[in-house]
Amino acid sequence: MKINYMLDKGAFAPVRAHSEDAGWDLKSPVESFLYSNNDAIVIDTGIHVEIPKGYVGFLKSKSGLNVKFGIKSEGVIDCGYTGSIVVKLYRTDSDYSAQPYKINVGDKITQLVILPIPDTEMVEVKS
Repeated sequence: MKINYMLDKGAFAPVRAHSEDAGWDLKSPVESFLYSNNDAIVIDTGIHVEIPKGYVGFLKSKSGLNVKFGIKSEGVIDCGYTGSIVVKLYRTDSDYSAQPYKINVGDKITQLVILPIPDTEMVEVKS
């Protein structure tokens, strides 16, 4: 399956370190800082993707950022959305709150995982 993408000025193309990887790494086009526990920043990646009908994109934390620095991200990108992917990074682990974390231009900040959506229907029942 091929997925079309477009980049705003300064944005980096999605990449996979290995062809077997589930997620496409998304990089920051700007420099930013996360400071403490419950601190959050929003980064516009400048990446637009055209997710095919019947599929969804999930933004998932980079395990290295999560395990080493307590930085997390998540999100859902529906097939009809073609705007720029905006990522919210946040810290919730107090073990890392004393150390500011600097995100440099070109750093991997999250990953985009594309999955099929099964054809489902909600049915109300009484019990």
